[in-house]
Amino acid sequence: MLKKLCETYTNLLASDVQNLQKIEEFLPTIADLVRADVFIDCLTEDANKAIVVAEAKPNTCESMYKYTVVGKYAFRENEPAALRTLEVGMPTRDLKAVTQENKTVRQNTIPIKNEKGDVIGVLIMEQDITNHVKRNRQMELLSLTTEQLSETLHSLKDNEHIITHHINEAIIIFDKQGVATYANPGAVELFQKLGYKDGIIGMHFNNLALNRISFEKIITDLSSEVIEVAVGNLSLRVKYAAMKQMDAVVGVSMLIDDMTEAREKEKELILKSVAIKEIHHRVKNNLQTIASLLRLQSRRIDNDLVNKSFDESISRILSIAVTHELLAQKGVDDVDIKTIISKIKDNTMYYGLPPDKDIRILVEGDRFIVNSDKATSIALVINELLQNCLKHAFEGKNQGLIEICLQKGTLYSSISVIDNGIGFNIELVEAESLGWNIVRRIVEEKLSGHFNVESNQYGTKIMFDFQNE
Repeated sequence: MLKKLCETYTNLLASDVQNLQKIEEFLPTIADLVRADVFIDCLTEDANKAIVVAEAKPNTCESMYKYTVVGKYAFRENEPAALRTLEVGMPTRDLKAVTQENKTVRQNTIPIKNEKGDVIGVLIMEQDITNHVKRNRQMELLSLTTEQLSETLHSLKDNEHIITHHINEAIIIFDKQGVATYANPGAVELFQKLGYKDGIIGMHFNNLALNRISFEKIITDLSSEVIEVAVGNLSLRVKYAAMKQMDAVVGVSMLIDDMTEAREKEKELILKSVAIKEIHHRVKNNLQTIASLLRLQSRRIDNDLVNKSFDESISRILSIAVTHELLAQKGVDDVDIKTIISKIKDNTMYYGLPPDKDIRILVEGDRFIVNSDKATSIALVINELLQNCLKHAFEGKNQGLIEICLQKGTLYSSISVIDNGIGFNIELVEAESLGWNIVRRIVEEKLSGHFNVESNQYGTKIMFDFQNE
């Protein structure tokens, strides 16, 4: 079929057609290895369409095609990747296309060249876009150089250039009697880790299978199976699949992915997450307990000035507790600073707003992530600035507005607290004011940032910045 189609629709030389026929023989094996539909297209006399001259459906997963597309056209408006590769001789990765059966897919393409370097066809791998399959090693198989791929397709016995030689998965190919005829370097290294002293080539499937699975069942049922097994200290994902050529079973492929490092990292992350949650939860509880004790103590004291100091201390403690509360929920050491500030705003409006004034507090601007140490420092600064606004900015006014604006920068980010209050004389601010000193020291020493104040009779703007992670 390939020869007839090439002679009818293309201007390829007889030697080029022979090269394509050699590649066609190994399409089923490639389809099984990459678990995708694979095609060969050739350019026709019409520059905007190619002809499908060969195809292979995978046995290791479900094909997206109900019918054959050999002999059908691939149009530029539907398959730009295929036409591009045929024209410019460059691989194309992960480009959207529409199939002859009107399905949307992702295509990876790579040119097939003759001995002179001329493009004679394109090898296409397609995966269903509706599955949202992430690009992985299967997709990387078609991003190898043209030379490597061409040599691979000419001979699966050529161990120096086989496509599987260049990927990290361990791959073993068995003939239909169950004897290993090929093992890539990854497989050799893996079985050496497992204690094997003999060479893999020539060994039977029953001596290499890593779980209880029947070779005959794979061959008979044409099944594929993916399992995860623990062998010693290794966690391995194993895939078995029957391989077919020209509708005949020719053997079984065994693909092994070492998941040990990934599984260890997963365990570490889980343990770390649990530990972080517990630590932040305990810190939050302790801070809330301290705040409660201070409230109880303040109720025993009949002195407005002392009670005012108690309230300020409680407010500072609760602003830190807010940070640890969010961190306890997330189980990570990073947090969205806008969420932190919003919670401080809510606490301030609940506990700190004067009952006889109508004051609004708005939080606006960018969301961005900071670590827990930085979040705690920012929370303290925002709390102090809000408390100062509520105490001093609206004397003699019944209404007011406080805006907290966040701006994410490339190197530095900034936060501004702006009110439309009565303003103040910056030079007359008490040098020993505890709140003012807390803000300045935290910004300059803890956040390594800059602090700026602008104030007049129309209001005050206080801005500070800090270096991003």
